[in-house]
Amino acid sequence: MYAIVEIAGKQFKVEKDKYIYTHRLSGDEGSSITFDKVMLVDNSGKISVGLPSIKGATVTGKVLEHLKDDKVIVFKKKRRKGYKKRNGHRQFLSKVLIESINA
Repeated sequence: MYAIVEIAGKQFKVEKDKYIYTHRLSGDEGSSITFDKVMLVDNSGKISVGLPSIKGATVTGKVLEHLKDDKVIVFKKKRRKGYKKRNGHRQFLSKVLIESINA
């Protein structure tokens, strides 16, 4: 059984007892969180699609930890002008364990 859920503006395919990494969520580490924007649920071949979301369907997860992603280097250059700019960015993430899918 899996579901497609919208979390913080992005869509994720989630399964029970699997981990996902999302943008930083407001919950504390160890707290439970519920996602109610469920777009699709597949229950062993029986597919339910929402318009745009399925009413009454929820996905429950647990925030395990807050962490930072790997560094991404942003390098800008204009040739023959002597312009070079180097910058880095690390995205804040949350690791979430999916506990249940209620359709």
